[in-house]
Amino acid sequence: MIDKARLTFGLPLLSAFLLFAGMPGQWSFWPLLFVGLVPFFLAIIKSSGKKQVLVRSAVFSLAYYLLLLYWILIVLVRYGGLPVFLAVPALILLAAYMSLYPVSFALLAYGVSKKSEPALVLLFVPALWVGLDWLRSFLFSGFPWMDLGYGLWQETYLIQLASVLGHHGITFCLVLSNIAVAYLLHNRSEHRCRAYAVAALAALVVALPGYSFLALANGEKRLDVNYSAEIGAVQGNILQDQKWSQDRKGKTVDKYLQLSQSIDDFAQLDLLVWPETALPFYPTVAPEFSAVVRFLEHKQVPILTGSPWYEVVDSDKQEYRYFNSAILLGSDRRLLGRYDKSHLVPYGEYVPLKEYMGFIQPLVETVGDFTPGKVEKPLGVGKVRAGVLLCYESIFPDIARKWVNQKANVLVNLTNDAWYGKSSAPYQSFGMTVFRAVETGRSIVRAANTGVSGFVDPLGRVVTESDIFVPWAAKARVQLSEYITFFVRWGWLFAPFCFFTAVLLLVKPLLVKRGKVLH
Repeated sequence: MIDKARLTFGLPLLSAFLLFAGMPGQWSFWPLLFVGLVPFFLAIIKSSGKKQVLVRSAVFSLAYYLLLLYWILIVLVRYGGLPVFLAVPALILLAAYMSLYPVSFALLAYGVSKKSEPALVLLFVPALWVGLDWLRSFLFSGFPWMDLGYGLWQETYLIQLASVLGHHGITFCLVLSNIAVAYLLHNRSEHRCRAYAVAALAALVVALPGYSFLALANGEKRLDVNYSAEIGAVQGNILQDQKWSQDRKGKTVDKYLQLSQSIDDFAQLDLLVWPETALPFYPTVAPEFSAVVRFLEHKQVPILTGSPWYEVVDSDKQEYRYFNSAILLGSDRRLLGRYDKSHLVPYGEYVPLKEYMGFIQPLVETVGDFTPGKVEKPLGVGKVRAGVLLCYESIFPDIARKWVNQKANVLVNLTNDAWYGKSSAPYQSFGMTVFRAVETGRSIVRAANTGVSGFVDPLGRVVTESDIFVPWAAKARVQLSEYITFFVRWGWLFAPFCFFTAVLLLVKPLLVKRGKVLH
């Protein structure tokens, strides 16, 4: 009975805590990601049937996602005004949805592992995991929050494979490490299984740092100090419950202007970047915008800032379209370009099926009814062609890839992470953004209202970063790039390839069996 309880609860819960401890936050220990899934895999391998697999995978995944997404309570209770007795079930519901993927993984992997060769299982397990991560990235608008590979965001000498296969390639390697170690522990007397597992681990030990070393060396040669721009970024640290107060809008603008002028050699900047909705009003009609206009005329420095925007559809019927936008203002105060956020946050910026579920709309403060935009022409000033990632668009690799295909030579992430409070979420968000630099070969300038703000070079190295919930302003010589990575060309297909390969391996026995029956 004790052994059964250990397999059903002990090992899955241990894996949940190990993975959480390896993920970004106020503290983390990334090496745990190479072995954190081992207890969970052992619990699945030692299961005597699919019912046990279902229970053990549910225990693991629910515990893990409740730990990983605990900050949802801050969003819903502190800023959304939702009572705790409703917020907790909402978090549990989200964790349950996220758990569907690990549970499906465990059930499918268990079935294949009982019938397949060890070498095939070692490749199938990571492919299936990555394939389901890819599925989660777009189903129901997508929520690819903190896929396993993101946990290595600080380890520059381990993550350069992302320039080829994206962050999913790093996830594949981590899952492969975990299943190989699990095989070694479970099949101690089976020499063939051990040989395959040792070979897989040896390949990882050589390939991850080996490729990263070569990629960094080649990347250094590509960096051209003459093709760069001096860019400043500002973090206003405006608390979320004050951000939209009518009597504080002018003070918010003044704070951004003062912080901007505190940057050394401010007049030499090619571009100044402010966060998402740093202007908490509609610029075309708000009197507070006049201070920004005077600043532009006097300082002659272009500004890329977040701002709400609206367009008139029918003035007689008072019909409007609203956007969460990034606007580029020239030193002559002209509007040089605008990007409207293309991937909106469900139940934050729009309400899906709102005619049936309108009661959900009050859950998040200032929930909008925004219209999505499109990734088209980058916002350009001088030699800078900026692809803009608004808010959590930075966790979607495909949006960054689209900007590069539109000739963006730098990526700019404008975000407002104040919603998350002083939790692990701002660090997780920043860690995911770093991977967009490696995947696309583009520098990233990140301006976050309350942090983390910073500069990342095209090889994923953090040049400088802010603390959270502090006013901050800094500049950096930002490398511009025209280089197209393999990921941008073809590597983005790796995750769907894993998914369809896993599906093929799952249906192959059925097709063979059917063929024999027909024969």
